[in-house]
Amino acid sequence: MVKAYRQEYTYKHPWERVTSASWRKFADPENKRTLSHILEVDTLNHKLDPDSGKLHTTRAITIHAPGPWFIRKIVGQDICHCVESTVVDGQSRSMQLTTRNISLQKFIEVEEKIRYDPHPENPDKWTICRQQTSIQIKPLSALASMAEKVEQRCAEKFVQNSAKGREVMERICKYLEAESSGIPL
Repeated sequence: MVKAYRQEYTYKHPWERVTSASWRKFADPENKRTLSHILEVDTLNHKLDPDSGKLHTTRAITIHAPGPWFIRKIVGQDICHCVESTVVDGQSRSMQLTTRNISLQKFIEVEEKIRYDPHPENPDKWTICRQQTSIQIKPLSALASMAEKVEQRCAEKFVQNSAKGREVMERICKYLEAESSGIPL
């Protein structure tokens, strides 16, 4: 059993500002309260492909383990390590992030894909964010109804955390807008 969901969100900010905000999302100390499930973020590598002009970045993200408390108790772990792979194509104005857990894989597999592109209706001023997440609880697959309930709870938590992430992104975009206009904050 796999629980999957998709979300779309329109930022009323240009693509360059939204992608800049994405890089700053975890670094701003003010966001620590909102994104309290994020414990640590480290850049492992980044490379600019000279032929394509694409920037490839890999980050390690440590989070509070998702899901109900009793699952964390069974697993015996409160944290989860993830790897985020990002590709930014400045020419086509596209940013794609794929995040997967690398710990707890024998219990749960989570994959989140986020893509930022200029909005088709207003490409110079708006950015469309498309997010797709899949969650699969592994050891409970024999107990399908239980697995489904746990996956649903995990999905609900991811939706809540996505909303927090959008809130942070909006705040950073407004800060960047004010900064580029010369407005002191």
